Amino acid sequence: MSPVVFLLLCVAVLLGTVVLAVCLARSKVATIWVYCLVLAACLAAAVTALSVLTGRGGPFTVALPLGLPWVGANFGLDALSAFFLLVINLGGATASLYGLGYGAHEEEPHRVLPFFAAFLAGMNLVLLAGDAFVFLLSWEFMSLASWALVMAHHHDPENRRAGYIYLLMASFGTLALLLAFGLLAGPGGDFAFEAIRQGTHSPVMAALVLVLVLVGAGSKAGLVPLHVWLPLAHPAAPSHVSALMSGVMTKVAIYAFIRVVFDLVGPLPWWSGMLILAFGGASAVLGVLQAIMQDDLKRLLAYSTIENIGIIFVGLGLALAFRSNGMAMAAALALTAALFHVLNHSFFKSLLFFGAGAVLTASGERRLERLGGLIHRMPVTSFLFLTGCVAISALPPLNGFVSEWLTFQAVLLSPDLPQWGLKIMVPAVGGTLALAAALAAATFVKAFGITFLGRPRSEAARTAHEVDRFSLAAMAILGLLCLLAGILPGFVIDMLAPVTRLLAGGAVPEQSALPWLSIVPAAKSGSSYNGLLVFLFITLSALLATWAIHRFASHRLRRAPAWDCGFPDPSPLTQYSGSSFAQPIRRVFVARAFGVHEKVAMPAPGDVRPARFALVVPDPVWDRLYQPLCGVVDFVAQRINHLQFLTIRRYLSLVFFALVFLLLVLAIWS
Repeated sequence: MSPVVFLLLCVAVLLGTVVLAVCLARSKVATIWVYCLVLAACLAAAVTALSVLTGRGGPFTVALPLGLPWVGANFGLDALSAFFLLVINLGGATASLYGLGYGAHEEEPHRVLPFFAAFLAGMNLVLLAGDAFVFLLSWEFMSLASWALVMAHHHDPENRRAGYIYLLMASFGTLALLLAFGLLAGPGGDFAFEAIRQGTHSPVMAALVLVLVLVGAGSKAGLVPLHVWLPLAHPAAPSHVSALMSGVMTKVAIYAFIRVVFDLVGPLPWWSGMLILAFGGASAVLGVLQAIMQDDLKRLLAYSTIENIGIIFVGLGLALAFRSNGMAMAAALALTAALFHVLNHSFFKSLLFFGAGAVLTASGERRLERLGGLIHRMPVTSFLFLTGCVAISALPPLNGFVSEWLTFQAVLLSPDLPQWGLKIMVPAVGGTLALAAALAAATFVKAFGITFLGRPRSEAARTAHEVDRFSLAAMAILGLLCLLAGILPGFVIDMLAPVTRLLAGGAVPEQSALPWLSIVPAAKSGSSYNGLLVFLFITLSALLATWAIHRFASHRLRRAPAWDCGFPDPSPLTQYSGSSFAQPIRRVFVARAFGVHEKVAMPAPGDVRPARFALVVPDPVWDRLYQPLCGVVDFVAQRINHLQFLTIRRYLSLVFFALVFLLLVLAIWS
C-alpha cells in the first residue's frame, strides 16, 4: 500500500472519530473512545512518516476524482511533508494521551472532542495536499476546527473575544494564501503543485508571492506584527489544545511557508532573505520581552511561542540568503537548524503547556502571583516542567541548545555572503538572537521559580495535588524526547538530510558516524558539540558532589528560622513576585517602547485601606497598528452603509461593472 493511501486512511479514521464523538456527545465513555482512537491514528501516521523520511523513498502521489473538475484532488508525500507529518502526529499522540486524564475534568467535553479529532485531520490534510485547492480547503477546515476549540469555554467573555480575533486573523491569512496560489497558478489556472513547480515566474511575481505567503503563513504562525491573536487564543483553549496550537499548528504554517517559498515559487533574489531575517529577529525579541512581563502562565507560554517562531524564521531567512547566492552547504546548515528547532519547539512547548494544564487542574489557577510552593505538592510535574524550562532556555544538554547552536553556526558563515546588506544584517540578527536567548532563560527562571518554589501564595496553591498518570506519562514522554534529541542530535540532523537536499540542493555531512556521537555541522568553522559527553559530565559531577557532601559534611542537624530578607512578616505576600522579578528588565527594555506603566494607589496617612499596585502591560502592535486600523474600517463602513439600501437595479449595475472590471484585469494579465 502506498504511504499516501495509508496516511489518508489515518485521516479517515480521524474523521470517523469526529462522527463517533458527535454520536457519543453526552456519554461518559466518549472521552476514552475519542482520545484512544486519535492516539492510535496519530501513532500509525507518525510511524509511516518516519519510515518515509528515513527510508529516503518517494515522492508518492495519489489523485482522487474529487475537488475541482479539471484538477481533481491531488495528494502527495515527499521528505518535507513526511517530516512535518512526524512532528504533527507526535504532538497529536501525546496530546491525546494527556487528554485521557485531562479530559476527565472537562465540564463540556462535547464542545472539545469532535473538534479535537477534526483539528488533527485538517492539519494532516494540509501536509498531504498536492494542489492549491485541497491545500486551501484543508487549511480552512483546520482553522475552523481550532476556532471551535478556542470557543469551547465560550461562557467567558475573554474567550469569545479571543475567538473573534482569531477568526478574523485566520480569514485574513487564508485570503493572502488564496491570492498567492492564484498568482502561482497564473492565467492557465492549473493549481496542481507539480504544474506550479514546473512553471516560470517573473521576479516581480515571485516577490509578490513571497510577501503574500509571509502574511498568510505568518499570521497563522504568530509572526510579529501578525501575532495579536496568539496570546489571546492559546490561553483560551483547553491546555492540551493549547499545546497543539502552539507546538503543532504553528508548524503547519511554517510548512506552508517552506513549501511555497523554497519549493514552488522558484529562485528568489538575495534581499528576500533580509526580509525574512528582519521579521524573524523582531519576533524573537518582542515575543520574549512580552513573555517575561506576563502574570498568566499560559499567556507567558503563548508569547514565548512568538519568540521561537522568530528563531525558526531567522534560520529560514539565512537559508534563503545562502541559497540565492549558490552556497548550498551553508543553506543546508541554516535550513537544518530551522527544521531542528521546529521539532524541538513541538517537544518542549507541548511539555510546558501540559505542565501549565496540570497546574491549572490541580490548583484552578493560572496567575503566577497566586501560585508558589507546588514543588512539594506536585513533585513529578515540577521536575518535568523544569525539564521543559531548561530545554526552551537553550541550556545543554537538552534539545533547545542544539538547534540554537546550529543557527549561530550558520550566522558565523555570513562573512562569505557577497552582499554588504547581508554582511551587516546577519550579525545584527545574531546579536538579537543572543539577547532573546538570555531573556528567555530569565523568563523561565521566573515561570518555574514563582510557580513551583517558595511558599504558596493562595489557598488554591496550598491544597494542590499531583495530577493523573496519563498526564504525567505524556509529559514524561516529551521530557525524554527533549533529552534524546539533545544528547543524540546527529541522528536528527541525518534524518533531516533528505529535506535539505530537496529544498537547498545539499545536506549537512553525515553526523551519526562521527566518534563519540559528536556533531561537526560546518567543517570550515571546525566547531563541534557532544551532547552525550556534556550529559555524562553533568550527571557524574552531580553524583560526585552529592557523594562528597554526604561523605564529608557534618551529620549534625541545626534548625533555625529561614532568612527573612529583612521582612520578619511570615506572610507569603512578602516573597519575591513575578512582577518584581521582571521589574529591572521591564524598566530597561520596555517601559517606554511598550507603554508599560504601574498604577499605585497609596492611601493617605491614617487611612486604613490597603495600598494597591497594578501593572498594565499593553501590546504595542495592537495599540499602534490594529486599533487605528479598526477605527479606519469602522469609519469606512459607516460611510458606505447606504449601499445595503440600494434598489435591485443598482445592485445589478454594481455586479455588472464589477464583472467588467475583473474581465479587463484578466485580459491585461493574459
